[in-house]
Amino acid sequence: MKKPEVDVIIVGAGLSGIGAAYYLQKDCPDRTFTILEGRERLGGTWDLFRYPGIRSDSDMYTFGFQFHAWKNPKAIADGPSILAYLRETAATYGIDRKIELQKRVTRARWSSTDAMWTIEVDDRATGKTEERTCRFLYVCAGYYEYEKGYTPEFRGRERFGGTVVHPQHWPEDLDYANKRIVIIGSGATAVTLLPELAKKAAHVTMLQRSPTYVVSRPERDPVAKAISSVFPASVAYHVARWKNVGVGMAFYAYCRKFPAQAKRLLVGAAKKELGPDVDASHFTPRYAPWTQRVCAVPDGDLFAAVREGRASVVTDTIETFTEKGILLSSGKELEADIIVTATGFTLRFLGGAEVFIDGRKLEMPKTMVYRGMMMSDVPNLAFAVGYTNASWTLKTDLTGQYVCRLLNYMTAHHKTSVRPVQNDPSVEPLPILDFESGYVLRSLNAVPKQGSKAPWKLYQNYVLDTLTLRGKKVDDGVLRFD
Repeated sequence: MKKPEVDVIIVGAGLSGIGAAYYLQKDCPDRTFTILEGRERLGGTWDLFRYPGIRSDSDMYTFGFQFHAWKNPKAIADGPSILAYLRETAATYGIDRKIELQKRVTRARWSSTDAMWTIEVDDRATGKTEERTCRFLYVCAGYYEYEKGYTPEFRGRERFGGTVVHPQHWPEDLDYANKRIVIIGSGATAVTLLPELAKKAAHVTMLQRSPTYVVSRPERDPVAKAISSVFPASVAYHVARWKNVGVGMAFYAYCRKFPAQAKRLLVGAAKKELGPDVDASHFTPRYAPWTQRVCAVPDGDLFAAVREGRASVVTDTIETFTEKGILLSSGKELEADIIVTATGFTLRFLGGAEVFIDGRKLEMPKTMVYRGMMMSDVPNLAFAVGYTNASWTLKTDLTGQYVCRLLNYMTAHHKTSVRPVQNDPSVEPLPILDFESGYVLRSLNAVPKQGSKAPWKLYQNYVLDTLTLRGKKVDDGVLRFD
């Protein structure tokens, strides 16, 4: 049997990849690994996105790593602060020395004979293609396409005389001061952009097909602040983390069990923030809470911009772009100097790499996800994907710890490969996410399925996953070891 260059290759040096590397060197010190990052810098999403006001809408006590406390007083943090935190974490634990930049993984080939992955890598610095080998492949490349965002075809776009920009590729030199801006979209990116652009623009209009739930959250968590005055910093971080986990899970469960009451609560809070002079119908969605993600805004900044007249929200559909802006289906024209297409991203699994198992190309839609991190009949491959109803890092931290448990089990029992096997006929295939967001619905035919029951079902429940991934035995009868 051939010996690989390293035991583990981690794909991606963003939030998930840095966390995966930490757990590997802590829990599997005998395993060699490297991190391949396709971009010029570490940081993933937080280095890629540079649009004004970029921030997380998850609190940093749960979005930060379990093993490295978030010390900034902002609970809802801006992008540059998060990127600085990632760089600090990577440097503190020596992870930055394991990262190879401008190495984009394009193809992965598994050989059962050698129990080894051969990875094809585009070296963007030299323009050459190279091959790397490993025993285990750990993909931490996120879930969307980095090269370009999603923009639908807009009729008449070529007629528009102003500037059109997608937030995923925000020009550094774009001057929007005293300009009329229309933002197309109403998701997390749009609600982040609106209040920030409204500080300098002549006026900002958020154009949405349908309303989104928007909730105000304090930028600085007063409960976490009180906790930090009582406990040492390291303890206070974990207390605040579990407090926010509990609150988030309770609110999600309430929304799912009592959707009508939750809707009244959320819409009522929005009306109170907007005041009596703003039409709250633009913040009254047709769907139940948490069938799409609820957008959080720090200290109600979006509501303040709308309430003060610096911004407005229009609910309508686009007929065509015009020379001056956008003609709506209602016949109204929105004049603009800049149009921002905050229309989402394109879902991409495994960083877009092609995967072959013993010469056969993997058809991902025919696979089923095991415990939210492996695919049926795909050996020695794990991936890191976070929660949709809570902070991304909560799940990726658990994934990193579980992968180490799995690798240590294989070492202890002299196994070289492992793959989940789905042979239970009572398990029904289901869409991977029970979510109605556009980026999910557009991509369901290109990603794996989930199953109707454990361990193939994604429960989106941190406490349940914690008990399962840390407590249950690795050899569960579903994993097949060779």
